[in-house]
Amino acid sequence: AEFLSTPWALMPERIHAAAGVLHRWAAGKSPDANVLERIAADREARDNRREANGRAVTGSIAVLPLYGVLTQRGNMMDDISGPGSTSTQLFAQAFREAVADDTVGAILIDIDSPGGSVYGTSELAAEILQARNSKPVCAIANSLAASAAYWIGSAASELYVTPSGEVGSIGVYQIHTDNSRMLDQEGVTPTLISAGKYKTEGNPFQPLDKEALSFMQSRVDDYYDAFVRGVAKARNVPVAQVRDGMGQGRCLGASAALAAQMVDGICTFDELVARMQKQIKASRAPAPASRRASAMRDLQLLG
Repeated sequence: AEFLSTPWALMPERIHAAAGVLHRWAAGKSPDANVLERIAADREARDNRREANGRAVTGSIAVLPLYGVLTQRGNMMDDISGPGSTSTQLFAQAFREAVADDTVGAILIDIDSPGGSVYGTSELAAEILQARNSKPVCAIANSLAASAAYWIGSAASELYVTPSGEVGSIGVYQIHTDNSRMLDQEGVTPTLISAGKYKTEGNPFQPLDKEALSFMQSRVDDYYDAFVRGVAKARNVPVAQVRDGMGQGRCLGASAALAAQMVDGICTFDELVARMQKQIKASRAPAPASRRASAMRDLQLLG
């Protein structure tokens, strides 16, 4: 119930899959050894990828992985899916350290995520947007930046997507499950004892009434409005362009995303790293006037 009642900026098929797993758990159906083995293998591959991408980058680029389902604090998806989850709170901490580190010339956010909880997402996106004033922050959908992950990635100075990648799924999602008929068949009658007019509103033991549905829709609308406005500000485009374009809740492939101004270019991870290294090197090279002044000082000393 806690999982389903959370507003999600997550690809709908992913939340349905996770909800299915939780329902099986609730019914006492444990995953078999083969499933657990595949999840462990996927998790190991994810960890190896994180380490490999970090080692592959030389110079002063900090690579920050943003993989799996995004949650604010915990890693609630790690036992459900091999790609696992990323805590936006822990990611923000690593991001702040990279921004404050004088040896880091640029930050690269490596994204492979279907999105996640709306909790903590707008705050992280705002922090990335502010950090753009301090140093270059690039992000790449490598190869998926959907929903909350796109919200965060769009806040970077520049956002790229791999040739086979996709971005988008701009929207917010919430589920209410009515278990009343199932409980009737099982002979179970829940009694809710509460104080406060709306305290038990939206509970899973009875159908959702119009007033509760209206309130839940208003919450989803509020989060969606924040999502749309956040992307519009970060991408420097009108709000209407985000709301009425950019897939309208769908993910778009690389070419379509570029045409819709959702990304700044299409490239591989390695190509983006090479470009960023070149830009850092150029920014640290002395200006021609500075080189001439330095040469004149050297001549004066020699004279």
